[in-house]
Amino acid sequence: MTTNQSGAQPGRRDDAPVFSARGLNKVYGSGETQVHALRDVDLDIWRGEFVVLLGASGSGKSTLLNILGGLDVPTSGEVRFAEHRLDGAGEAALTTYRREHVGFVFQFYNLIPSLTVRENLALVTDIAADPMPIDEAIGLVGLTPRRDHFPAQLSGGEQQRVAIARAIVKRPEVLLCDEPTGALDYTTGKLVLDVIARINAELGTTAVVITHNAAIAGMADRVLYLGDGRIQKVQVNEHKLSPAELSW
Repeated sequence: MTTNQSGAQPGRRDDAPVFSARGLNKVYGSGETQVHALRDVDLDIWRGEFVVLLGASGSGKSTLLNILGGLDVPTSGEVRFAEHRLDGAGEAALTTYRREHVGFVFQFYNLIPSLTVRENLALVTDIAADPMPIDEAIGLVGLTPRRDHFPAQLSGGEQQRVAIARAIVKRPEVLLCDEPTGALDYTTGKLVLDVIARINAELGTTAVVITHNAAIAGMADRVLYLGDGRIQKVQVNEHKLSPAELSW
């Protein structure tokens, strides 16, 4: 099912959205070198949703995700996370927001090579307000037997699962994933998608996943198709697929 060309769906839910953006614009550079990464984006995302951002390179996906995650700020427009206003927020406020509410997973794992799996997660739990037990997070991603290994002793898929465990150990309300399977082969990528789907379903964590792989859209509640900095189309999946049912 396809809705109008906006990520906002007024009246869709009785509760307030966890993310709300109106008239979001992002411009890089100036004069003739200006690049309009986002153009008048309206967006609502609800708590517990699994949302996929789909589009070609340069469509605005990463810029939108970075603004939602407090890694970047819009040039104009309004964006909120629950009661927190993100546009116009200072760096200190955005740092606190990221630390307390957001878990990030990127294409490259960014693990510290001299630390074990448990020690990589401990870096987060040391500064988190209400972290889950480290071994619980490791168990959620299926790596309990590998918890004392170093990154170099792990496969790429295992390292990405460690990155997911590190993102969720602080109990974030949202998990923002930028091409989490981009560096992985087909089989390993599906294992990582299964972990993200389980975190979304079992913990109720809102998940927003960037991908250029259209097949992954089948596992989302909603798919936002981006192009030229705009949300071109919104697809609602009435029947979500499991990662095992995906093929590409």
